[in-house]
Amino acid sequence: MYNLISEYLNYIEIEKGLSSNTSLAYERDISSFMDFCDTDISSITKLHVSSFILHLKENNLTQTSISRKISAIKSFFKWACANEYVKTNPISFIEQAKIPKHLPKVLSESEIITLENLEITIFEKIVIELLYSCGLRVSELCNLQVNNVNFKGQHIICFGKGSKERLIPFGKTAKELLNEYFIYRKNIVETYGLSTNKVLLQSDGRETNRQDVYRLIHSLGKNLNKDISPHTLRHTFATHLLDNGADLRIVQELLGHSNVSTTQLYTHISKKRLKDIYFKINNK
Repeated sequence: MYNLISEYLNYIEIEKGLSSNTSLAYERDISSFMDFCDTDISSITKLHVSSFILHLKENNLTQTSISRKISAIKSFFKWACANEYVKTNPISFIEQAKIPKHLPKVLSESEIITLENLEITIFEKIVIELLYSCGLRVSELCNLQVNNVNFKGQHIICFGKGSKERLIPFGKTAKELLNEYFIYRKNIVETYGLSTNKVLLQSDGRETNRQDVYRLIHSLGKNLNKDISPHTLRHTFATHLLDNGADLRIVQELLGHSNVSTTQLYTHISKKRLKDIYFKINNK
């Protein structure tokens, strides 16, 4: 059973180009379903599926979490059927519930200025700058390589979901901070005799991981009395670009979205902000 899951995970990583983080999420979701069924894959029926969904609801999982799990299991069985590991797909009868889209949290321009003007280290400054001014995902930030930073052309080369490459320009402020940070980084590399090509290094020489960045941004958010994450800065990057007249397709390219409908979510944020400002002014 679990050899079959491993084969499927290899397929989605190699053939479909999905990231290792996505693969791990699929593995958790599929394995939890198989553990619940506790039977051979060929013996799984619609009743198992219905019971599993009821089990998830009884454990107070959100509709978003349930839909994600069902999507992963559905994809696995579709692959298993195509490769004749099972004769029928026991989950094909499930129609995914439409998940309501919640507008992501964004910061105002004044809040971004507050973050940028905090008395913090150059490491913390460059993390904020790359998340906000380049709109990087946290995994893209942590995986950024030294040779992907082009000072002359003022751009970075980023590898996003499915290892898709995109070029993101950066401005004068980012260039100055990167120059200062690379001097700081050189001292760490020399002190610990490192050979890593990763851009972000902790003061003890360790490569920066996702948890490090999440903890940092959460901590910095306390200065705004807000609970924020690295993705908040990415959302803010997109929203501020659209607020200032950027073309939707350009924002899509910069964010690395394969579908423009994903990027269109930010146009709703801009419209909502416009309405809020209008009614705030006209209700005085």
